[in-house]
Amino acid sequence: MTVRQLRLVVTADDYDTAVRFYRDVLGMAERESVPPQNGGRVMILDAGAATLELAEPATAEYIDQVEVGRRVAGHIRVAFEVDDVHGGTAALREAGGEVLAEPTPTPFRSTNARVEGPAGLQLTLFQMD
Repeated sequence: MTVRQLRLVVTADDYDTAVRFYRDVLGMAERESVPPQNGGRVMILDAGAATLELAEPATAEYIDQVEVGRRVAGHIRVAFEVDDVHGGTAALREAGGEVLAEPTPTPFRSTNARVEGPAGLQLTLFQMD
């Protein structure tokens, strides 16, 4: 078996807010919109290259400690590499995201910020140093 694509599927109670936040503010280009037969809406956004990061609970706790100062993430957290972590964090705040931690240099050779976004997703924005 060969995996060809990682697709994270998120159910958003406030679809329009989620689209504005992830597509318009975070800048993820729309790949396609498909109207399901039930009259609902679904949009596939391009998130660039995808990877799957697996971490043991102790490591996830360590990452939370480095980025936020305390354990805050559930078992899924989405991380986006961006060109400008400071500007990205400010834009997500202005779009209604709750900034849990401002951009901070990490031992991972990156500057990371943590934001709570629509649909209950915790986001790490990171910029490689």
